[in-house]
Amino acid sequence: MGFKIKGSWVAAVVITASIAGWMSTGDVVVGGQANSPDAVPPPAQRTAATEAEPFRVQVKTVSAESRQTDLKMRGRTEADARVPVRAETSGRVAERPVEAGNEVKAGDVLCQLDRGAREAQLLKAEAEAAKAKLEFEAATKLRERQFESATRVAATKASLDAATATVAEAQLELDRTTVKAPVSGTVEDPMTDQGAMLAVGDVCATIIDVDPITVTGQISERDIGKVSNGMKAHVSLVTGEEVDGEITFISRAADPATRTFTVEIQVPNPDGKLHDGVTALASIPLEPVRLHRLSPAVLTLADSGTVGVQTVSDKGTVAFEPVTIVDQGPEGVWVKGLPETITVIVVGQDYVVDGETVTPVEDQPEARS
Repeated sequence: MGFKIKGSWVAAVVITASIAGWMSTGDVVVGGQANSPDAVPPPAQRTAATEAEPFRVQVKTVSAESRQTDLKMRGRTEADARVPVRAETSGRVAERPVEAGNEVKAGDVLCQLDRGAREAQLLKAEAEAAKAKLEFEAATKLRERQFESATRVAATKASLDAATATVAEAQLELDRTTVKAPVSGTVEDPMTDQGAMLAVGDVCATIIDVDPITVTGQISERDIGKVSNGMKAHVSLVTGEEVDGEITFISRAADPATRTFTVEIQVPNPDGKLHDGVTALASIPLEPVRLHRLSPAVLTLADSGTVGVQTVSDKGTVAFEPVTIVDQGPEGVWVKGLPETITVIVVGQDYVVDGETVTPVEDQPEARS
């Protein structure tokens, strides 16, 4: 019986020969290392090489620009004068020829009080004065003829002066029954009613003078040094009006509670269209300053909470530069506190620290079609 070779033995021999041939022509990897110069380095070696390279950040060089800024002040309108016209004598209101909303001029009658016995008192005083005058004139003539003493002449002169003063007092008391407007303006409440009794000091009517009108607001102690009397201002009212005015008053002392200063802006109002007590926003143009325009995304916070930007020097060293936000708009934020020209990290600023060395990559503007 002859020896028969099994098929599985043949397959095993073929596979073994194939492996031996491949190993004799290929690279041998032992312990994670390759003997080929093009082989991928092991993970530990790759990690060490990566850590040795400086962190790459995207940067942009920005320069300061001249920027016109406005100081905002919120406030409200106030009438130039609000005068409660009070009675200087007592009496019943016989007439009140004005109504709320009427325009009056200085000297116009607001209330006419009942004259009562005042006219009679004036007539009596005038009669006494006339009598005293006659006595004085007679005594003077007799004195010239040496028929009257100097003392008598002096006494009649004193009586005449007293009677004249009484006339003036009675006339003044009668005049006080007519309450007149001391200034021009618009009649407003509070007002008295016809037939009411007025005592000395009671209000007959109130006059508001709204030309010019004053916008009063508060400015912080940080900004008060930027404004001065005579500066122009643009005022926007909540009612929709847009008007221009001028700073006419700046308080010298701050409010102890808020540390703010009162500022008044005077606005012409010849037609009286602007009303008293309306909320207003004033924009005061300041002198142009040199500022940097940045994207809000590049701003970062220091550990102390200070707002600033991460910058890169010519040697690739990171430095934190604090900034102050002056203005903002659709085009970005305007900040001060930076050198005229500086390189700012725009991508990666949150992953580096002050003093670290990085590899800066200049930001490329987007291509425009």
